[in-house]
Amino acid sequence: MAKVSKRTIDYYTSIGLIKAKRSKSNYRIYSEEVLSDLRFIEECKELHLPLEEIKRKLEMKTKREIQTGEVEKHINAVTLQMKQLHQEIAVLMPLINTLDDEQKDGISKKLTIESTALLRSLSGLTS
Repeated sequence: MAKVSKRTIDYYTSIGLIKAKRSKSNYRIYSEEVLSDLRFIEECKELHLPLEEIKRKLEMKTKREIQTGEVEKHINAVTLQMKQLHQEIAVLMPLINTLDDEQKDGISKKLTIESTALLRSLSGLTS
């Protein structure tokens, strides 16, 4: 269901990213919330975030009261990611502009509507 291996789940459990309840026969039982957390972890890993940062984000997600300092740190981290993406777009745009229309269509079919719009808006910033 989580599309991760048992070994990965064991590892995440051992480092405290996810928690399991135990059945009477000592089997681990994971809630729907843990399944949601696993999906969140995998999305964060796709963004190349370190596990410590992912753990912090999960903790923030579960807190009801978020301190201002934590919010500022999160905003700073997102801002840094945006700058890094901006730099990557600046490198990619000249390469994309050298492609013929068929190649560009092939690339755009692989992108979601949101990512295409983001790419276009970011490319406007790099021009």
